[in-house]
Amino acid sequence: MKHPDDSGTAHGGTAQEGAAHEGTGVRETTTPVDARAGSFAALGLPEAVLRTLDEQGMRDPFPIQAATLPDALRGRDVLGRGRTGSGKTLAFGLPLLTRTAGRRAEPKQPLALVLVPTRELAQQVTQALAPYAEALRLRMATVVGGMSIGRQIAALRQGAEVVVATPGRLHDLVERNACRLGRVRITVLDEADQMCDLGFLPQVTEVLAQVRPEGQRMLFSATLDGDVDQLVRDHLHDPVVHSVDPAEGSVATMEHHVLVVHGPDRYAVTTEIAARDGRVLLFLETKHAVDQLTRHLRAHGVQAGALHSGKSQPQRTRTLAQFKEGRITALVATDVAARGLHIDDLDLVVNVDPPADPKDYVHRAGRTARAGESGRVVTLVASGGRRETVRMLTGAGIRATVTTVRSGEAELTRITGAQAPSGVPLDGGPAAPRPKNTNAPFRGLGTTKGTPRATGGRPSRKAGEARKLAEARRAAQVRRSG
Repeated sequence: MKHPDDSGTAHGGTAQEGAAHEGTGVRETTTPVDARAGSFAALGLPEAVLRTLDEQGMRDPFPIQAATLPDALRGRDVLGRGRTGSGKTLAFGLPLLTRTAGRRAEPKQPLALVLVPTRELAQQVTQALAPYAEALRLRMATVVGGMSIGRQIAALRQGAEVVVATPGRLHDLVERNACRLGRVRITVLDEADQMCDLGFLPQVTEVLAQVRPEGQRMLFSATLDGDVDQLVRDHLHDPVVHSVDPAEGSVATMEHHVLVVHGPDRYAVTTEIAARDGRVLLFLETKHAVDQLTRHLRAHGVQAGALHSGKSQPQRTRTLAQFKEGRITALVATDVAARGLHIDDLDLVVNVDPPADPKDYVHRAGRTARAGESGRVVTLVASGGRRETVRMLTGAGIRATVTTVRSGEAELTRITGAQAPSGVPLDGGPAAPRPKNTNAPFRGLGTTKGTPRATGGRPSRKAGEARKLAEARRAAQVRRSG
């Protein structure tokens, strides 16, 4: 295979016309969302890659792929902005693999590097690119925390042309002299804004200082702002910029709903949504809240699984696999699941805890309506938090439908597919209490409408004493009247 020059870049080309990207000083080309190059064959990819694309059912490139592949294949530095789920992985992965093919890595010295913010995204990128790497006879290694560092050191020692890594673990391996970056010709930063948000900017900058200075760099993200602009200015060489979707991520195939819920009814509403037919991804703010809701859902018969940074990587991998296969229907997660996670046919995302930041909302929402499919995003709020949530959505460029709902109501079912759970616990223990009146709506935690609540959903002791007193008074009245 004929290779571009070892410098990895093709400087001197004419940048495409467009508006200057704020802060970077480069020109931005906006590609219409429905743009197509016609076929992957027209983009100049190798026959082995085209054959694999066909085997994977990939017929036509997505807009971000059609826009960036020609420049990336020529060795240009690329700055790509596309809504999450728009096909960025193949947009950077295919040119990276194509331009690396035919070379062989020395032990501990990869030739291409993909940096991502999370373990889940690293594994997903590896899985997505593996068929094409195999077709081109390239070896890949995944380097992430939470997994055996010894096995990762062994994989690097055996030689891997392409490494997919999270910044923290890669830093550890470099410190141990188990990985050397001096021969890396192509470097990709995927979801760069999240890496910066998570505090990885120092490690990312350190990596870029160690790879070949004249090598090709590609930066892909759903948003380009803040520290990302600094990375572009300092480390990309005359990049061509392509933006294929609005930065807000509000697309025609995605519906947004704000459901105003009475505070005590929130758990019951969440339970009924989780019990719907079909999968649902529910976001909460804290690990403790995720575990608590997951236990509650499973106690009420909902096939739920928890995903957060407190879980081991094998646990996280297993839970994700079960959710993708449908063995878990409700995935309860923190924002660790808000980036890069791809689930086919996921049509509902629920913000049980509304995010405070518009960007976080955009990325949570991006787990549905992927690759042109339709989806719905629901945010639960108490009446007092409605205004703040609508303001956050406005900041994300999203106009949502606001509806007041209660558990058991037809309107909640219409919007989310909610239904009463079976009440049969999945992990042993007694069945969850159900209303005696089968016509009464399910209220969650074993209560019915109008029944006082206490911890665990049972009537409080004071309420029980008051009810007994009222019954005694009624009995006395009956005796007197008789």
